[in-house]
Amino acid sequence: MTTPIAGLSQEMLTEAAHLLDFGTGARLPHGGFGWLDTTGVPMPGRPRMLYVTCRMTHTYALGALAGHRGATQMVRHGIAALNDVFRDADHGGWFTAVDETTAEPVQPTKWAYPHSFVVLAAASATLAGVRGGRDLLEEALGVLTDRFWDEAQGALVEEWDRTFTTLSPYRGANSAMHGVEALLAATDATGDGRWAQMAHRISERMVAAARDHDWRLPEHYDEQWQPDLEHNADQREDPFKPYGATPGHSFEWARLLVHLGRDDADLTAAAEQLFHRAVTDAWAVDGEEGFVYTVDWQGEPIVRNRLHWVLCEALAAASVLGQTTQLLEYPTWLQRWWRYAREHHMDTVGGSWHHELGPDLTPSTRIRPGKADIYHAVQACLLPVLPPARSLAGALAATTVHLPEPPARGRWRGRGATDRQQ
Repeated sequence: MTTPIAGLSQEMLTEAAHLLDFGTGARLPHGGFGWLDTTGVPMPGRPRMLYVTCRMTHTYALGALAGHRGATQMVRHGIAALNDVFRDADHGGWFTAVDETTAEPVQPTKWAYPHSFVVLAAASATLAGVRGGRDLLEEALGVLTDRFWDEAQGALVEEWDRTFTTLSPYRGANSAMHGVEALLAATDATGDGRWAQMAHRISERMVAAARDHDWRLPEHYDEQWQPDLEHNADQREDPFKPYGATPGHSFEWARLLVHLGRDDADLTAAAEQLFHRAVTDAWAVDGEEGFVYTVDWQGEPIVRNRLHWVLCEALAAASVLGQTTQLLEYPTWLQRWWRYAREHHMDTVGGSWHHELGPDLTPSTRIRPGKADIYHAVQACLLPVLPPARSLAGALAATTVHLPEPPARGRWRGRGATDRQQ
């Protein structure tokens, strides 16, 4: 079927290469990857976040599979940090965050969210054939199953103290979502179907919760997985646990359900419900293009700022649903949202994408400063050209995709090349 997506493929691959070039500035000489500012330089005074290092490691594993110059070295750098500065040699697992220079842990808790990203990074590195990936994957899967998997509930617990002694009663859909993503990548990397079975159990719970709330997925739960619809009502702009429904996560769940189900009509139908509810609630609902960050339980916008990752997951969901359903509406949405990304989010001067826009579509730092990493945007650019698969790394390993050498764009690229030589 000829669709609007066909003409975008090369442009999107070129943009993925631009993003991978931009991200090289995040490499820290003392281990891991830093949180980038708007020009591609690590922001001073910010700790090294486990999830950022993992997402960058995973993203460069995708780049390595697509033949991007220097990507394999970036993956090795990430694996080294996970084996060293982030590892808790005393109690197991990995520190959530460490000091930017001393590597001392600066957060006392260990979350399922970044530990899922350790699994994802290791699985993608394994599929990219990077040394150390498989050993790290085996260790990370052991920690995830021993410390975070609740067999009785068929889901992940959320947060321990450093010693894995005290467990928080909070449960979250965000950690559950990235657990599914990681377990699917682990299935591709190991060939072991039990990881996909775990992902399926998690997803069934989340689909049921979304269905019960008119396909607006509750983000927050108690230890019995009962929704807490008022969680963080006084912290509505929280970047990890905001109040209300988060349409961006509905797009992300839609994509993951397609990856998980592939030929499962029920999961595809649930993915379509999540997708269409998110479009209705969030796209251009206040007179300007873009997706609002959160809505209440009647679908009214709460936080109207536009975060780039929401757009990226909308693009990604449209890509995989278009491939799976063969319905023209999805590539049509993809084309429309790519134009919006090009006109408003892509920063051709500073590099990468503006990670946040205000309701007037001008850059903002109200919720998130800088341009933390390139994970969401690179995946959004790659998915339209990949065959259906459980994971992006699995799809890249099974096909031939070569990223182009992008032409110079804006002042950031020249400075970034100098930074990489230092």
